[in-house]
Amino acid sequence: MLRKIIVPVLLSTLVLGLAGCGYSPGHRALTGGAIGAGGGAIIGAATGMGAGTGALIGGGAGALTGAATSHNQLNLGN
Repeated sequence: MLRKIIVPVLLSTLVLGLAGCGYSPGHRALTGGAIGAGGGAIIGAATGMGAGTGALIGGGAGALTGAATSHNQLNLGN
């Protein structure tokens, strides 16, 4: 039961954190996908889903989020 809560929360945190990478949509998609794949592989291996499956899901989510967001959407308190 706890895994069903922790995995989506961790994935959401990773995806939201990836939204701040780079300035161009292509660069943001590339870095978001790479970081998402790494995080997804770790989470997939830890949950028994499999590192490859986790990397595919995390990489796709990170790339989509990075490409769909703008660096101007972040409020860093400046």
